[in-house]
Formats: sequence, C-alpha cells, structure tokens
Amino acid sequence: MDLEVRHLRVLCAIADTGSLHRAARQLGVAQPSLSTQLRRIELELGGVLFLRERTGCRPTPLGLVVLGRARPLVAEMRSLVAEARAAAADGPQLRIGSTASRALSGWLRRLRERRREPLLQMDVSANALLRQVAEGRLDVAFVHEVEGSPLRVPDGLRIRVLVEREPQFVSLPTDHPAAARTTVRLSDLAEDRWMVDPTVDGEWDAVHRVLRAAGLNPRILHGDYHTAASLVATGEVVTVCQPTSPSRPEAAVRRLDGDPLGVRLLLAARTQADLDSVRPELEEAYWEAARQAPAYREWLERDRSPDDFRAFAPTA
Repeated sequence: MDLEVRHLRVLCAIADTGSLHRAARQLGVAQPSLSTQLRRIELELGGVLFLRERTGCRPTPLGLVVLGRARPLVAEMRSLVAEARAAAADGPQLRIGSTASRALSGWLRRLRERRREPLLQMDVSANALLRQVAEGRLDVAFVHEVEGSPLRVPDGLRIRVLVEREPQFVSLPTDHPAAARTTVRLSDLAEDRWMVDPTVDGEWDAVHRVLRAAGLNPRILHGDYHTAASLVATGEVVTVCQPTSPSRPEAAVRRLDGDPLGVRLLLAARTQADLDSVRPELEEAYWEAARQAPAYREWLERDRSPDDFRAFAPTA
C-alpha cells in the first residue's frame, strides 16, 4: 500500500481527536473501517503509531515522528484545495506570507476592504518565506531581518524597506523591579532567565551577541514566543519582543537602554506591481499598531526627527 494524503489525514484525525471513535465520526467513516486503515498504515510504515488505551489513542514515539511530517503535508493540501476552489469561483486569491507582527490584522482588514481576500501563511523563518515567494508559492511576504544576520534574498525578488530599523523591546513581569522604569538596562536583567526562539532566523545569535557585549552570561531557555509570554506572566523569564507588543496586567513592555537590538522590516515580491498593490495598506496598518503601543509611541515621538515622524502622525 502506497501512502496517500488521505492516509495522513487519518493519522492527524486520530491524533487530534484522541480516539478512533471520534476520528471516524469526524472523517465520516465507520470505526471498523478506520481501524483497518490504521493497521494497514502501520504495516506499511513498519511500526505501531498509536497506543490503544482505555482513555483513547496516544501517539507512540514513531507516531510522533510521522505526525510531525504528516501535518504540514495535510495543511498544504488543504491550502491547495481552498486556493483552487477560490480561483475557480472568483479568480486567484492574494497569497501573503508573514513573520509575526501586530500589523497583520490591520493589513488584512484593509485588503479585504479593497475586495482582495488574502490567504495568509505564517512562518517564524523569514528565509523560508522569501524562498516561497521566489518559487511562486506566495505572492508577497512581510518579514523582519534581525540586525547582524542578513537574510538570504533569492535572485529576482523585489524588496521594499518598510522600516529601516525597528528597535526590539523587552517583556518582563510587572512585579520585576526594572518594570518600574520606562527604560531598562541589560544589567537590570542579568540575574533573569531569558527565553529566545532559536527557530527565528538570526534571533538567538543577536540576543547572545548583545548580552555578551554587555558582559552578561544569563541563562537562556529555548522556546517559542507564545510559551515565552506565558512564562513572563508567571515570572519565570524575560524575553525580547516587538515594540508594538501591548503591555498586559501580568507583563510589562519596556524599551532597552541604548536600543541594542533591532530589526529591519521588509516587504518582498517577484514584481514591483505586487509590492505596490499591498504596500500602502501595510504601512497604514503598521503605524496604526505603533500608535496603539504606548512605549513605542513614546520612543517614536522622542527619538525620531519631524520628517521621519510624518508617516507616524495620527490621522484626524
């Protein structure tokens, strides 16, 4: 039996629902038939993928490996089907890739107001998104380039700089002594654990380089920034964050003294026309997000020249 996407969908359904019964109901098949399919898949792959327990099904180590490869393939097939159906009904949709940004919601809203329904693909790797634009799998990508770690821009891409240097701030617990100040020194965080996402291109190198230059050698934990946010809230870690990030009751966003960490914000496409078709909406959305972030707004008003600040000036 050669594995097909439908077989991978079966594995994902079992893992997501936690039981053969619920997976069968989700897939619209009889449970005995699903059990037979699973046994055939396991036979094909040469090992047990799920432990059948009284409380349901739990992936084995082999199952976790297979699921790790299966999920992206299933998601890609869903995206392909959705895109094909949209193209057949209304013409091709705008395919956008992006690293994380507070500007995304405003950008997508503005595009929809222009009757351009976007398909969004998120990725922590800016380099991966740029490759997908170059290969024609995305139309445009909004990415950040960590200072000191240039991106590998494929030949033929058009690049527009949205922000030449966006300073990176720090998120720390609100009861941290340094949170009482608007600007935090790195030395104030010398005894803290830092959490950094090593899958973000250039991020770990930049944080490590800046801390070393300050003569610090704190404990650095690896984890995604959703996990980091929850650990900041419980006082376990501090973490780098975008200046547009909002402060919350349990986490304060503060400027780092001297702005030692920065990124460049870029928009990439294969043609100038593709860039121009989405750039105004992205710029409006970005500065809208900046206005809504008190710490960043203060930094912009204090540290930018009047000419630089014009795009940031609030609209009436």
